[in-house]
Amino acid sequence: MTDLTGKTALITGSTTGIGRATAVLLAARGVSVVVTGRDTPRGADVVKQIEADGGTARYVAADLTKEEDLTRLASEAGEVDILVNNAATASFGPSADITTEQYDAMLAGNVRALYVLTAALAPKMAARGGGSVINISSGAAVLGDAGNAVYAATKGAVNSLTRAWAAEYGPAGVRVNAVAPGPVYTSAPKEYLDMYIPLIPLRRVAQPEDVAEVVGFLVSPGGSYINGAVIPVDGGLTVVEPPKTRVSAV
Repeated sequence: MTDLTGKTALITGSTTGIGRATAVLLAARGVSVVVTGRDTPRGADVVKQIEADGGTARYVAADLTKEEDLTRLASEAGEVDILVNNAATASFGPSADITTEQYDAMLAGNVRALYVLTAALAPKMAARGGGSVINISSGAAVLGDAGNAVYAATKGAVNSLTRAWAAEYGPAGVRVNAVAPGPVYTSAPKEYLDMYIPLIPLRRVAQPEDVAEVVGFLVSPGGSYINGAVIPVDGGLTVVEPPKTRVSAV
C-alpha cells in the first residue's frame, strides 16, 4: 500500500457506501480524512472506525444541496490535498414524472456542489503546488437508460467538468480525474442490482471497496501521470454490447 501520510482529504457523502469505503481506505494509508454528510450518527461512526484502526478523521455535517453549507464546508475543511466529490442525489422514473423539486435537487447535489467545492479548493491546491480531485461519476453518463434522464445528465456534466478542470488546473500540478462505477452494492436493493449480473462480463456487482481502491490509486504517486481520465469501474458493463442485441457474424 502507498503511504499518503501528511495528506488531508475531504470526501463528500462519506458516511456510507463508496464514500465511507474511500474514507476508511485513505485513512489506512495515512491520510487525515474530513468525513462529511447529513447523518451525524453515521458520520461519527465512520470517524470512530477510522480512529479504532489507528487513523485520523473528523466529521463536518453538511447538506450539499444547500449553498450555505457548501461555503461553510469548504472553509471548515481547511487545507485539503485530496478532494473526492462523491455525494450524489438520485430520483428515477419517466421524465414526465420527475418533479421540479427532484430535478433541482439532482442538479444541486450532483453538479453545483461538486462545482462549488472544486472551485473553492482546487485553486488553493494549485497555490501550494499540487493536489488531486476525484469526481465520482457513473456508467449512466454513457448509457441510454430509460427512467434515468436527469441523473445521467448530471453525471455527463461531471465528466465534462473533469476534463475541463484537468486542463485548467493541471499546469499547476493539480490532477483531476473521474471514476465511473457501474452497479455497486450500496443503498439500492440487492435484487435490483443483481439483475445486472448477466450483462456484466465479470458476472458480479461491485462492492464499495472495489471503487475505493481505484480512488486510492489515482491519488497516489502511482497515478501521478493520470489527468483528465474518466475510468470505468463496472466490470466491463459499459464497453460490451449486451448479449441479447448481438448479431452472429456467421
